[in-house]
Parts: sequence; C-alpha cells; structure tokens
Amino acid sequence: MVTMRQTIERILPVLAIACALPAVPGAQQARGAPPADAPERIDYMAFAQGAVPVSIGGSGARLGADFEAAVRIVDGNVVSFAIADRAPADTDTEFVYALPAPTTFDRFAVPNITETPSPTATFTRLVEVHGSSVSATEGFALIASATLETHRARGMVTELAVTARRPVRWIKLRLIGGINILRPASSLEFSELIGNGSQDTPPLATHFAGVWRAQANRLQLLQNGPVVSGCYDSSGDLRGTVSGSILRATGVDRGDKTPSAFILSVAADGTLRGVRSTNGGPFRLYALGIAPQGSAVVCTDPAPPSIGCGSIIHSINFGFDSADIRPESAPVLAELFKGLQSDRSATIVIEGHTSSEGTESYNDRLSERRAQAVVASLVQRGLASQRLAASGIGERRPIATNNDESGRSLNRRVEVKCQ
Repeated sequence: MVTMRQTIERILPVLAIACALPAVPGAQQARGAPPADAPERIDYMAFAQGAVPVSIGGSGARLGADFEAAVRIVDGNVVSFAIADRAPADTDTEFVYALPAPTTFDRFAVPNITETPSPTATFTRLVEVHGSSVSATEGFALIASATLETHRARGMVTELAVTARRPVRWIKLRLIGGINILRPASSLEFSELIGNGSQDTPPLATHFAGVWRAQANRLQLLQNGPVVSGCYDSSGDLRGTVSGSILRATGVDRGDKTPSAFILSVAADGTLRGVRSTNGGPFRLYALGIAPQGSAVVCTDPAPPSIGCGSIIHSINFGFDSADIRPESAPVLAELFKGLQSDRSATIVIEGHTSSEGTESYNDRLSERRAQAVVASLVQRGLASQRLAASGIGERRPIATNNDESGRSLNRRVEVKCQ
C-alpha cells in the first residue's frame, strides 16, 4: 500500500460531460439519459458517495501512483492527470476501492480522454473494472472493460462494456499501458471513472469519535448517531452529519471566521482520510493518524452533537430525481425533530439547496419539493404544521465549489432557519 500525500490542489474547472464518443473496440454507446434539464445519475464511484481507496498495486505503484491519484480518479473532476511517471509501455496500475454497501453497476464510463501535447505523456489505453463481494484482496472478477481511443474534443465520454451485473463491495480498477507511446518511459494519464447503478442502504458508520493528528493538523470529534461535532486545528469548531461511511461537515475558525468544509472517512486501521476546503478554496487531501494515548485534546469542551435551528444538514438523502426521502435518512430526521421540538422559535423554515447540475429552474422546483418533504416528515413526527415552512433555494447559495463531486455533495443540503 502506498502512503497518502497530504495535499493536492484542484485548479482547473470541471468540464461538462456532454456527448458520447462513437463506438470503439471494447466500448458501447450510452443507452438512455435523464431529462435534459435534470441532474446526472448518482455516481457511486465517487469519494463523496463513499468509494474510498484502500490500496494501490501493480507496477504503477512503484512509479508514482499513490492515494493522491486514487482520490483524483473518484473526485468528480474530469481533468486528466498523471498516475505514473517514467512508465514502460506495459505498466499496469491497480486501485482498490471499498464501497459503503453492495452496489450493482449498470454503467461505467471514462470522460475527457485527451492527450497532453508532449511526446512523453499519453492517456491510459486499457481500462478494466473488477468487482468483489468477498474482500479487498479476494474474489475479484471482471465486470467491465474498454480499450480507449483519444476523444475528438473535450466534453466527450467513452462507455465501458459491462460484462456482469452483480452486487459488489469492492472495486479494483486496472489501468494498463498508454494510447500513444512515443518514448520508452512515458507519463501515463487518466481522468475519472464514472459508475452508475443501484446501491443497497449503507449502514451508518459510528467511528467518528476520537482525536487525530498529522503535523499541524488536529481534529477531535464526538458522534451521537448520525450527528457529529468537534474542533480542528487550534480554534475551529465543526458540525456535520454522517451518511453511510462518509461524514460531511462544515466549520468556522473562532478567531478570524475562516470557513472550512470536510468530507471524511475512517479507514480500517482507524486513520482518518478525506478532503478539506478552506475559505472556499479547492479541496485538498486530508489525512490524519490516531493521536497517541495521553495526547492533549484539541478542545476541552466541544459542543454536544445535535441539530436544530441554524443547522446545515447533508445526510437527508432523496431518491434520484425525486423528493422521496430514502430510508437511511430516518435517524437524522429523528434527531432534527428532537432538536426542533425543544426549540421555542415561532417559525421554522426548512431550506432545500442543490448543486448546479441541471438547469436553475429545475433545481428550484426540485429543492422546493424536497424541502416540503422534510416539512411533511417533521409534521408526521409531531411538530405543529403552522410553525413550519418550506423554501426551495436551488443552486443559488453554494457553500462549496461545483467543480467536483466533493463540493457538489456539500451543496446538496438542508438548512434550518428559525425566527
């Protein structure tokens, strides 16, 4: 396994995935699409959706492939980048990802297959996707593949040929060779692996409690069911909610009021891995180890984990292109009801917010319907309907970038405003 680097900056804007490349060997055309004004289907091969890298292997692991590359492959930004340097033509690199729940994929795709104008750099040629329901090291079988060819223009996407549709918990992505090898040792590039399908309801992770450290970065978390609070660095306060294996949280420095946003997971060895954006900047890799026993805590009196008036909530999940609240959202809705039940505010406004996929008018309507669904759920639990109102804000008030899935997943949220 390769050690994760601490930083990575995304500096180029995301490119829209617009049209399909004509069929190439090993590829197929897209079959169907959502309405023109609707957002894309859920990409389950996204770190923000719980696809967490667990290991890197193959000869590429000795040539620079690392966790930085592993996260970039599933960050929702289609800009291509180098995965291995000074690589022979037959270089193969393997990235293994753990999924939060059994997932059945019906589509894989690679966008933005473009060539860097350099004789020493080329895009990956062969892509294989293997799935396992056994473990991160055993039981893998091929479920999709494609031999890639360079796209005529940016914004295109190549479909992989899906050869098996079965539930898997681990994905092994194999990247082999290059399309246009001109030098014996080249830089091999890749962009993004998109994976659509269906996923079982993931169990709620309960390990977001403890203290983690790495150099100047420090983080202390408390967890109560789906709700998390804590402190970071020397003076930052954090609050967030858990969905499946992922914690999404926002924080602010008590001194200079600088905001930060986090998407975090906890590995099997207890280390914390994720991404962090500070003051609206690009998301960077964020990796912290468990603090040694007896270490000083980050804050002596962290706020108790709770949600209610003023909360930003990221773990109320809805069905694709609908306002149907998914079953895994029940714990966070129960905590929200508990927090609002004890509040004396006369008016409680539930705001729905979206990311920027789809048109603005579509997102306005969708966010309004989703806010109304949350209001209906709270009324059903016992809150007085006359105290509650729904407001659809759509994409107009982002709290993070819309250039990658990390930021987009934070922009899809519910906010609670009380008067």
